[in-house]
Amino acid sequence: MIKNAALKLNSFIITIIFSCFAVVYSDVLSFAHKDSQPIPINTQHAPVSYSKDVKPILDARCVACHACYDSPCQLKLTAAEGLARGATKHTVYDHERLEAVEPTRLFIDETSTAGWRKKDFFSVINEDNNSPQDNLNKSLIAKLLRLKREHPLPTTGKLPKDIELTLERKLQCPTLDEFAEHQQKHPLWGMPYGMSPLTEQQENTLLNWLQDGATVDHKFSLSPAAIAEISRWEAFFNGRSLKEQLSSRYFYEHLYLGDLHFKGHPANEFYKLVRSKTPSGQALAEINSVRPFDDPKTSQFYYRLRPLTSTIVDKDHFVYQLSNEKMVRLRTLFLMPDYTVTQLPSYDQVSAANPFKTFRELPEVSRYQFLLDDSQFFFSGFIKGPVCMGQAALNVIRDQFWVAFLKPQTQYNKQSSQFLAENSEYLRLPASEGEGIGFKEWRQFQELQRHYLQNKDTFVSQVLWQQQAPNLDLIWDGDGHNENALLTVFRHYDNATVVTGLLGQTPLTAWVVDYPIFERIHYLLVAGYNVYGSAGHQVTTRLYMDFLRMEAENLFLKFIPLTAQKPLHDDWYQGIDLKLFGYFETPSFGTDKEPAITYKSTDYKSEFFAEVQQKLGLAGGKVDTTNRCQQNCTLADNASQQQQIDQFARQLTKLIGKDLTALPEVSFLRVKTAKPEQDPVYTLIRNKNLRNVSFIFAEDLRREPEKDTLTVIPDFIGSYPNIFLAVSALQFTDFIDQLKHSQTETEIDSFYSHYGIRRNNPEIWQYYDFFNQKHLSQQPETGGLFDMNRYENL
Repeated sequence: MIKNAALKLNSFIITIIFSCFAVVYSDVLSFAHKDSQPIPINTQHAPVSYSKDVKPILDARCVACHACYDSPCQLKLTAAEGLARGATKHTVYDHERLEAVEPTRLFIDETSTAGWRKKDFFSVINEDNNSPQDNLNKSLIAKLLRLKREHPLPTTGKLPKDIELTLERKLQCPTLDEFAEHQQKHPLWGMPYGMSPLTEQQENTLLNWLQDGATVDHKFSLSPAAIAEISRWEAFFNGRSLKEQLSSRYFYEHLYLGDLHFKGHPANEFYKLVRSKTPSGQALAEINSVRPFDDPKTSQFYYRLRPLTSTIVDKDHFVYQLSNEKMVRLRTLFLMPDYTVTQLPSYDQVSAANPFKTFRELPEVSRYQFLLDDSQFFFSGFIKGPVCMGQAALNVIRDQFWVAFLKPQTQYNKQSSQFLAENSEYLRLPASEGEGIGFKEWRQFQELQRHYLQNKDTFVSQVLWQQQAPNLDLIWDGDGHNENALLTVFRHYDNATVVTGLLGQTPLTAWVVDYPIFERIHYLLVAGYNVYGSAGHQVTTRLYMDFLRMEAENLFLKFIPLTAQKPLHDDWYQGIDLKLFGYFETPSFGTDKEPAITYKSTDYKSEFFAEVQQKLGLAGGKVDTTNRCQQNCTLADNASQQQQIDQFARQLTKLIGKDLTALPEVSFLRVKTAKPEQDPVYTLIRNKNLRNVSFIFAEDLRREPEKDTLTVIPDFIGSYPNIFLAVSALQFTDFIDQLKHSQTETEIDSFYSHYGIRRNNPEIWQYYDFFNQKHLSQQPETGGLFDMNRYENL
């Protein structure tokens, strides 16, 4: 009986399993059948042009997320070549990989669709035949657009929990064969992902274009004026004397990442400085090395200007201006001085990664002045390079800090060059160790830094400053007119912004930068950094940046009274286990001389920078009267409403700590007036306070939210808005009051229901267009489209 009962039970269980399987299988077939239903074709539509009809939609809606290395599934829609390349399941960011991976840079690492298929990229448009029905049904873009239309998001409130927005989320990246299962699991994941849909007209335009074969009718061509300028600058970069060749290598290794622009030419024309196997006048054959100082593996190469044909996005756009004046300046700094280059340096990895060895025969003062002339550009290289997502790298800096620079000591150029040459081994950087670098090597770099600082302190005290006390004359004055003399850096968790001038309230920390610090930051975080590199390379790069940050901070402390130096420093490094991290305990301030600066209070940071800014005149930029208003800061020529708005902005800057609970890192605020096209825009930057910035991980454990501050800028700061806000000029008081009292989840939800433009708000694209258009009208050359990858579900 027991045996029969067991048989009956097993039979019953099997029946249930098969029944459940039948139900599930039926559901799968149902979804598969639904997916197999052809997307209806439109036989009555007018011809669709990629350049006139399609690209404007891609730029206005799709590029908002699909640009740079952080494009979901590496699908870049900034250019037709990115659309043709398609998507991949491979990720660029992986902090656990033990070895470097092959790079996948658009336009560089492969130039043919067939080549990208070999690198595991799959098509998102139909490539099989030109049947209108197949063109739609075999297009992932068409399917994702249709999925959005069939399963729209709610238009109010926060997004459903199924919509994942964290940058660390596991991306699905379904192929065509996987799409039926994908839509079954995630019916709300149509495109645009987690956002309000396209208009019906926009969707139909894209579907009609896909139906017709997704042809691209645009062919890039250069104007005669552009061709002439390219020829002139390529001739300059390819001079044949040893002095010209070494100088051009220096230019290339510092400019290769930026967007170069010819002064006076159209605001949307930019170029990349590259190395090519072919000379000027021939088709460009770019050498696709990972780093600019990698061996080109050819006996002869040429520096060329490759036109940028992609849509310009703000997050990786920083501009270096080429002009007649700039060429004269470069000749004056590098070619006219009386010095001799005896031989060209090699591309051996160890020496090439060390600029103090590679360029030891170039005058040190010329190199430094080159960096100073465009310090915002070079700092932007550290900040706005193509990495696009670097929380582990950027948590090495504070959320806000000011930067000044030591003045070039031209009279000691020979001594400085000799000092750097003698200490070049101590100035080695992690890239010299390759991808296999680890913690052991980092400890060796720590010891090298200790030796260098000892030697540097002696040299600075005895030679450069000749036992004199630090004073304001040691600070670079921008040559009386160059606003690159002072910078402000804002960190927004995993991205950052650098601007000229001193913005915001007086920050917790400040840097004073000299040439060796400046140069090493560039070769650490730009020229020597590989986003496709191993975890060891990435971690040690981050750890080494600790040395450079502390060196710049300690150089600032030289200008502070001796009794205040250590207390001020200790305030920056709270919670440090000094036994484990001993190098934080005894910073080398480098002088026992009281600074020759008369301070009137104990607010040394504020006084120092106020004095510097006043001394610099035009080069110091305008005083930030929004965040640092001392008395009556109202501009007499402002209309009464603008004065009211300015006063509202100043009230916001007084909010601190828990008053800011509801705000993310970066908010774009639109003040609504009777003339919508002229509505003022402000950026609200929440500066999150940390006890220290000396560890890669556990940032939340070091947070001090009660000390957070708010910077309010009457302009755009940041490339990744976290939220759009809108407030009528008549609602200022209510806005501030509700923001201050938004502590609980319910209160925060109410605040954003009143003033926030949520991702599923049907008006979000109108706001996105407004902010982009205003930004580009104000900054036609240096601005680009904003990115929505970090727009939060608030």
